[in-house]
Amino acid sequence: MKILIADDHELFLKGLEMVLKDYNPEWEIVSAKSYTEIFSILKRDNDFGLVLTDLAMPGSRWLDAITSIHESLPETPIIILSAVFDKEVVQKTIEIGAAGYIPKTSSNAIIISAINLVVSGGVYIPPELLHHTDQNEFDLLKQVEKLPVAKNVEDNLKILSPRQIDVIRLISKGKSNKQIAYELGLTEGTVKLHVTAILKLLNVYNRTGAVVEATKLGLIHD
Repeated sequence: MKILIADDHELFLKGLEMVLKDYNPEWEIVSAKSYTEIFSILKRDNDFGLVLTDLAMPGSRWLDAITSIHESLPETPIIILSAVFDKEVVQKTIEIGAAGYIPKTSSNAIIISAINLVVSGGVYIPPELLHHTDQNEFDLLKQVEKLPVAKNVEDNLKILSPRQIDVIRLISKGKSNKQIAYELGLTEGTVKLHVTAILKLLNVYNRTGAVVEATKLGLIHD
């Protein structure tokens, strides 16, 4: 997997690269120190499996920049790595297309776990933030956090909501989160949260596994 990482603090940028390469030496890391560099890179290369970026960097307002990155790479998950820890900022990044938000104070293990969750199709929000917000989408993620890991998938089908069944059926048709959001009249952030719940309820680690399991259980029909 090729990963684009960006931060205007060189020490943090190099440290993040070391963490990623130490976890998986096969990952190809491309780095940038500003939004200007990100946009320059994306003009010549858009073959990225993940984007990890700071918010406050030279070259653009973060709101415009993250929106633009998401539009350039609509199928590529974006994770924000930031020292800013404000629920409204986090909520807005999810609304405009980010799939995760990691505080810079997080441990290496948390960063890697968050990456694995997001790459699998889920969304990562700091647990401490979930307990101090009443935003609708965060309420959904709080519910996801409390879901039991599936021991008997058939029993968990009672928990799977009709909306989540709609989502998994559209996933099986190859629809992206953006397309699913359009078809179901949801925000893209809400779709990501439903995907996170589905993965946990079906006890799988990615969208393909979810489709396979849902098909076995008769949730998806040809």
